[in-house]
This record gives sequence, C-alpha cells and structure tokens, in this order.
Amino acid sequence: MNGEDWKGYRPPTLGVLQEHGAMVWSQVTIHTTRGDFAGLILPRSETADPEHIVLKLATGYNVGLHHATVRSIEVHGRKIAQYKIPEKEFPYDPGKPRVKLFGTGGTIASRLDYRTGAVIPAFSPGELYGSVPELADVCNLETEKLYGVFSENMGPEQWIGTAEAVAREIEKGVAGVVIGHGTDTMHHTAAVLSFMLQDLPVPVVMVGSQRSSDRPSSDAAINLINAARTAATSDIAEVMVCMFGPTSDQYGLLHRGTRVRKMHSSYRSTFRTIGDIPLARVDSQGVLPFRADYRRRREDRAVKLNTAFDDRVAIVYYYPAMKPDIIDSLVDHGYRGIIIAGTGLGHVNRPLYPALQRAKDAGVSMFMTVQTLWGYVQMYVYETGREIMELGVVPAANMLPEVAYVKLGWALGQSSDPREVQRLMLTPIAGEITEREPHNGYLILQGGIPEVDAFISQYWK
Repeated sequence: MNGEDWKGYRPPTLGVLQEHGAMVWSQVTIHTTRGDFAGLILPRSETADPEHIVLKLATGYNVGLHHATVRSIEVHGRKIAQYKIPEKEFPYDPGKPRVKLFGTGGTIASRLDYRTGAVIPAFSPGELYGSVPELADVCNLETEKLYGVFSENMGPEQWIGTAEAVAREIEKGVAGVVIGHGTDTMHHTAAVLSFMLQDLPVPVVMVGSQRSSDRPSSDAAINLINAARTAATSDIAEVMVCMFGPTSDQYGLLHRGTRVRKMHSSYRSTFRTIGDIPLARVDSQGVLPFRADYRRRREDRAVKLNTAFDDRVAIVYYYPAMKPDIIDSLVDHGYRGIIIAGTGLGHVNRPLYPALQRAKDAGVSMFMTVQTLWGYVQMYVYETGREIMELGVVPAANMLPEVAYVKLGWALGQSSDPREVQRLMLTPIAGEITEREPHNGYLILQGGIPEVDAFISQYWK
C-alpha cells in the first residue's frame, strides 16, 4: 500500500468499534466466536497490525481480538488510563538505616507507553516509593536518578559515573546502596563495579525486574524490597545482584557480581550464579548467607575507587569455520584486548593462528574463556590449546566471558604493559576466579529423565 492509498485507509477494527458505539478507553464486554472478553480497549500501538482490538483484562494482561470474530460489544463506561505514579516524599524514621537508591533506567523504573506499546524508562526513583510503600518499613530511602536508559545503552561512561556516585554516597555514611538497572546487561555492570569499587565497607546491591510494573506478574516490587533490605541490614559488603530465586516470589537470591549471569530471556528467576553458589537468600525475614567467605560490613567509610577503563576490548565468540579477518579487523581498528570464548577446554581453529600471531605482535592482550560457562579453561590438555598459548592467548581459568571482558578493559586502564595486564587479569580481585567449582553448583534438572520427572511431579501440579 503506497502513501496515497494510506490516506483513505480505514482500519477494520475502527469500523467494528464504530458499529457498536465503542471507542478507545471504553470499558466493554466483547462477545466473539471464541468467547466473551471483558476489559478496557487500549490504543493501537504504532507497530501493531490494524486487524486486532486490544483489551486490558482485569488480570492486568492484554489480549488481542481479531475484528472478524467480534459478534457484539457491550459498552459499560469509559476511563482514560493515566499510567503515572506520583512521587512521594519518603517518611523518615531515625531508628532505620539510611539507604541510597540510584536509578539508571530499565524495567524496574519504567512504564508502559500505550501509544507505542513500548516499555519506556520514565519513572524516577522517587516514583518507585509511590508504588512500593513497603520500602518505608525497611529503611530511610534517598533517591537519585543517574540515567534513564535501557541497559543495552549502559557502557563505560555510565559505569564510571555510577561507580563515582556510589563511592560518594558511601563516604557520606549510607548503610548501603541499591542500583536500579535493566536486567539485560546487569551482569556486565555488576562485574565492572566489582573492579571499580574494591574493599567496600557496605553492600552495593543491583536490582531490576523481568516484568514491567503495569503487569500483575511484575517482580519489580519484591525485588526492590529485597534489595533495600539487603543494603540496609546485610553483613555482605560486596557488589551483588538481587533477583528472584525460584520462579515464584518465595525469596530472592544474592549473587556475587563477578559470578552471575542472565540465563533466560523472560523467566523472573533468570539470574544464576555460574561456577559457584549464590552468596545468600533474602526474604521478609532477612538475609540468610549460604557461605562464609564474603567481605563483611565495616564501620569505616573508606572505599577504593578506581575507574580507569579502556573500551578498546572485544569478545570473540568462536564458531566453526571462523575466518581470520575477524581478528585482523580488531587489530586494524586499534583494539588492545580480545576475550575469546572458545570451544571445549578453550580452542579455536588453525586458520586463525596467523591472525592471533599478528595480534600478539601488535601487543594485543588476548585471553581465553569457555563457551560452556561452567568449567575451567584447560589449554594444556590438547595440542591445539598448547599451540594457541604459544600465539599469546592466555587461559583465564573459570572467568565468565563477560566478566573477563570488563576486567580486561579495567586492567588495560591500569597499565599498557602486557605483563602487568596479564598479572592483573589472573589475580583474583572479587571472586571472578575460584580455586574449584562446588560439587552442588552445577545441577540441571533436565526434563524427560525418569528420576527428575518423578522429583518434579511432587511439586508441579
């Protein structure tokens, strides 16, 4: 359909609504060939097709009804949605600890734009209290909006700004810090803050949500309450990620910032500790540590802030038949560091060897991680691994690829000497390298296996 055709175009949904005297924001019951649906008629998203009427149901979820299935529409009234949570001044209680909440954007600080159908970062941290008054039972909350971006737009500039803001608040005496962040790259930010903010005297807790605040299944409120409780009361003085533990709202898990990863695109329990076990669980009763080897809260307010960072670093995910021009291009464009996510114990194919040698000669720091995520790089086992090491690629133990990426950027910010960069990379700073993996860490309940199905059937009804 060209531009002229669009001028006279009449969406079929509009004709159906007009025929039955309904309009956008009408509270209706729509009788269709597939049953009856009651709810609020929403504006059509700019990117949605014109064939469906979209209803906001009483459950909070949306449903699309094809215009051809509509038999009749009963109009009960009209209510234009004003999806806006007013900011409220947080009540002060001298008996409660002081917590700072920084907002950077993401779903925990967002609203649904009915016009476009998009979730946009529009809530200020102060508005969060308007929707989660239970926070006042936990702490005295101070809020500040640092950024209003989705997490894919977080990068070195925002990482450095966040680290500096956290250090300032700690020096002012807060009991803990909460950082609202989009979940997609939260593990990157958690890792880099673990290197930029060392020897923390108080908890720094990153939190987000998988479901936006307008949805009944939103995890935003519970995650935020658990994060605030952790920041206010926990003895764990590290950078952590606080998100759902199970898929239900029973409790949250606290993951060490250098060992956590987002592992599912939509589950609320998407974050998992990899190569280790979580630090603790948190619920309405408080924080219960799973282990004792964590940095503990201190009374002083000294924090080691080091935000030097070189962003000329890349992750290269190896795949069969990869061509050497991938590596060559990074060298030609002045990259100073490359993290390779290799196959198995840390391998790439032989056609890449000349490019790796060229990168080594150019002074590029190269480190190997594993695509499997679980397990250690073991490049001494096979001939391929030993050959790759001779080309300048250094095994990075069991560092996760994303963690190795941000640590290499941080290490290159400290020194241009490849030997010093290697020393920094292989020296554990915040639990990014562990001596061994726990016997009860790697556990996958693979469906279809008889004993697993028998176990799950006890709980999944």
